[in-house]
Amino acid sequence: VVVPCGVQTGFKLTADDLAAHLTPKTRWLILNSPGNPTGAVYSANELAALAEVLRAHPDVAVMSDDIYQEILYDDTRFATMAEVAPDLRDRVLTVSGVSKSYAMTGWRIGFAAGPRDLIAAMTKLQGQSTTNASSIGQSAALAALVGRQDFLEAWRTAYARRRKLVADRLAAVPGFTFTTPQGAFYHFVGCQALLGLTTSGGVKI
Repeated sequence: VVVPCGVQTGFKLTADDLAAHLTPKTRWLILNSPGNPTGAVYSANELAALAEVLRAHPDVAVMSDDIYQEILYDDTRFATMAEVAPDLRDRVLTVSGVSKSYAMTGWRIGFAAGPRDLIAAMTKLQGQSTTNASSIGQSAALAALVGRQDFLEAWRTAYARRRKLVADRLAAVPGFTFTTPQGAFYHFVGCQALLGLTTSGGVKI
């Protein structure tokens, strides 16, 4: 079930919408924060509200995609479901990797934390389908994760500067609308006001 999360809710799922869309067949809730492509970030309070709904649905697990957790702007703080609702940890799968926060997309290293039996099943499936990540890649990822992290602040400053540059350029385009992202490195641009118009070259948009 796809639940639309529009600009009215900041491109985020609300507790009311979650409750309205859960069915007896629902098994997973997939959350991505910071989000791709909107840059929306769930606050701890917003996640706590979702967790309250989930407590009434014990058969629904949560996959929390935290791949952009280090790319945040202004005073935005990162929160994740396993931290906000520790009583739900036995049905929360947290996934992440080094591709985004550490600019290591080519290394293809990801990781997950969750219930022991689920992780065991994932390990068995992954080991028989794509084999293992390279030992060099694993070593590089480990060095990134446990090494010095001070460079991340410089990266965030650079990303923030680029975010402002893109926002200024988009704001100057008549008909474009957008919400300034709280995290990640995307701008999700609305261009509905341009649909149906004709360009100076006679091309209908």
